[in-house]
Amino acid sequence: MDHALSLQHFVAGRWVPGDGPVAQSADPADPAQIVAEYRTAGPELLDEAVRAAVAAQPEWDRRGTIARGLVLRRAAELLAQRAESVAALMTREQGKTLAESRGEVAASVETLHYHAGRARSADGVLYPSGNPDEVVRTVRRPLGVVGVITPWNFPVQIPAWKLAPALLWGNAVVWKPASDTVALAVAFAEILIEAGVPGGVLNLLLAPGSLGAELVERPELSGVTFTGSVPVGRAIQAAVVPRGAKVQLELGGHSAAIVLPDADPAEAAAALVTASMSGAGQKCTAARRIIAVGDAYDRLVDELSARVKGLVVGPGTTPGVEIGPLVSARAAEEVEGAIQQAVDEGATVLARADRPEGSAFVAPTLLAGTPELTISQEEVFGPVATVLRAADLDEAIRLANGTRFGLTAAVFTDDERAVRKCLRDLDAGIVKVNAPNTGSEVHAPFGGLKDSSFPAPREQNGESAAEFFTWTKTAYLRTSQEKS
Repeated sequence: MDHALSLQHFVAGRWVPGDGPVAQSADPADPAQIVAEYRTAGPELLDEAVRAAVAAQPEWDRRGTIARGLVLRRAAELLAQRAESVAALMTREQGKTLAESRGEVAASVETLHYHAGRARSADGVLYPSGNPDEVVRTVRRPLGVVGVITPWNFPVQIPAWKLAPALLWGNAVVWKPASDTVALAVAFAEILIEAGVPGGVLNLLLAPGSLGAELVERPELSGVTFTGSVPVGRAIQAAVVPRGAKVQLELGGHSAAIVLPDADPAEAAAALVTASMSGAGQKCTAARRIIAVGDAYDRLVDELSARVKGLVVGPGTTPGVEIGPLVSARAAEEVEGAIQQAVDEGATVLARADRPEGSAFVAPTLLAGTPELTISQEEVFGPVATVLRAADLDEAIRLANGTRFGLTAAVFTDDERAVRKCLRDLDAGIVKVNAPNTGSEVHAPFGGLKDSSFPAPREQNGESAAEFFTWTKTAYLRTSQEKS
């Protein structure tokens, strides 16, 4: 039995106890095992954190981009050194398989290195002037203080996406992570602090979502970056946009994958089971709807069903396990309820894997359904996918676009004309060809359309990150003066 960690908040350069009720995080594979305990942060700690960020930000800005990049590089090195312990904690607190946890830690190290490298990129643009004695140049300035609210499904990687560029470009941050993965947030914050992020520049508050709602209302914040649900994201938008602050929202997904008759059914099925079931399906990019075109349906269903039935479900620490538990019993209950509702509405269960006893385990499930089902329209954050029929590619694209979401999409075919049509017509911010919907590259923009995002600079990509986390000033530099 592992000893429960006793956590504190990091505010104004000090680890301090909370001033709210006691809370815990638990091992989803064995909820009786408490991973961490802490007293939550309340309004007084929030006030102190915001004041500390405002006070510390100007000196952090004066250090310069290259010095800040060296801090991020050191953080990457420290995270790489502690990769195994952080991955083990991730599996224990979030439930991923150990292989998935190791992969997330490796991706987070890469993210830190990438943004550290951006410190030496060109700063500003020169423009011609109508006055021969002038040079027109743009310079980047930090926003100031940024509120960072992160989810539990990628408890290190998504914070790395947001915190690294925010810090690189000279901002101070107030970070509120998800309550289910607080121990991982503390572990990552410890690495950033040891790497050299000064007191007050990084402030970490462990608290329920209600404190996040208070955070985004603070007028001292010049920007808010959030990943989470659509309702919460829209509430943040309503709070932040009217006062002229920047907001970056990555919200839900209901991603579709189109499989054409010329695609290899075995290869497509292998990619789609990964896209829909890995990480216990707890990804906004997961393939929720698999659209089989024409003759592709029967062969694809056979391949998908065989693979889903063969998935090994269990604790993430057990060798050979492919699908771990959901993050909590509450999350599992919601997914089981959505599957039952789909069956009640007319869906057919094509395949289910075996699952062990335990309140947070959900059997990976493949359904056959129609576009009108609730499960075909609303995001279900678990290992479940629905197969739909389409007569041709035009109908498949209509089905794929037939939800309020538009994060990722995929198409499986060797027909170049079909690929071009999908790239043009699919309502998705990211389109994969002959590859799983999930997965992204740190140097490429990440974001969606419709209710999946907000029209703001994308995450990950260096230019997009710089655009979001900075203001642009234009300077008119007089190089000499004409003497009369």
